[in-house]
Amino acid sequence: MDFALTDDQRAIQDAARAFADAELAPHSAEWDETKHFPVDVMKHAAEMGFCGIYTGEEHGGMALGRVEAAVIFEELSRGDVSTAAFISIHNMATWMIDKFGSNDLRARYVPRLVSMELIASYCLTEPGSGSDAAGLRTTARLDGDHYVLNGSKAFISGAGTSDVYVVMARTGVDGPKGISTFVVEKDAPGLSFGAQEKKMGWNSQPTAIVSFDDCRIPAANLLGKEGDGFRYAMMGLDGGRLNIAACSLGGARLALETSLEYVATRKQFGKPIADFQNTQFKLADMATQLDACRLMVMRGAWAMDTNHPDKTKWCAMAKRMATDACFQIADEALQLHGGYGYLKDYPLERIVRDLRVHRILEGTNEIMRVITAREMMRQ
Repeated sequence: MDFALTDDQRAIQDAARAFADAELAPHSAEWDETKHFPVDVMKHAAEMGFCGIYTGEEHGGMALGRVEAAVIFEELSRGDVSTAAFISIHNMATWMIDKFGSNDLRARYVPRLVSMELIASYCLTEPGSGSDAAGLRTTARLDGDHYVLNGSKAFISGAGTSDVYVVMARTGVDGPKGISTFVVEKDAPGLSFGAQEKKMGWNSQPTAIVSFDDCRIPAANLLGKEGDGFRYAMMGLDGGRLNIAACSLGGARLALETSLEYVATRKQFGKPIADFQNTQFKLADMATQLDACRLMVMRGAWAMDTNHPDKTKWCAMAKRMATDACFQIADEALQLHGGYGYLKDYPLERIVRDLRVHRILEGTNEIMRVITAREMMRQ
């Protein structure tokens, strides 16, 4: 067992940290306040390869592993959780097209997605089927050399701004075997978007309903084969769950680092609160939880890179553990700051708001328990 990063991985970590410090952290509070979607900054991230991390090299990706991705997303989210999380979603959609698309689809979309000339969104969740993803009702009917899509998707990050939508729709029987995956462009006839959602957090990225009303797309925009779409979606989510867990690590790490600085200078009863054993115990527990979560995330990433038979279980466990614990770390950090933690002068309240949704998306943490138990019962 080797817990050390390689020299190359440390170089990637340093590059991601420098980018986050220079281009994300200084603007995070403003983007949250103004609900600004920093496309220009994300394009700078693309220049560093961060928008095609595990996409193949043939069309411009970095062809890195999930361990490197976890390292990158922890560093980026330390600068801004919300923006890093959107870059994760873009990576997932780009990887799906590169992994399962025809040569023509890959050549047409992947180079422009890797450079973020095009922005991608992932469309699985529906108003009536969140955790029950296999119960989705959006349909795709073959009509000559086109598919016609009808239905809607909810809580879609990037909706209305993204250029490309990776959409799961029903082409066959009820259940997972009747679902297929499609690439839908923003200007496709019959595609529309709802009003922007007003959210608790993740304010630096737009979120809205995506609607399909006899939306016509070329039949060639089918990814892989009919009926394989649910499998593709779940494969994407294994990695997406690790990325969101890594984004939780970055936010919690910033909360812990901010707390360490604060308790050293904040005085109560004539001495710094860092001198109180209660404070020290809280900090020790926060650091221990953070390290434990990182180890679980890295195990899940290693399992994906090696195609370990337990990869789905370990990804689900890591996502559940990290998103729950890192939210608690951020909440404890806010508590250590007292009333100041509740003010926007400090990043704590923003981190708490941004990390809260990680326990819901990419599969709720209740569903992570279902997946874990199911995988255990199969052994």
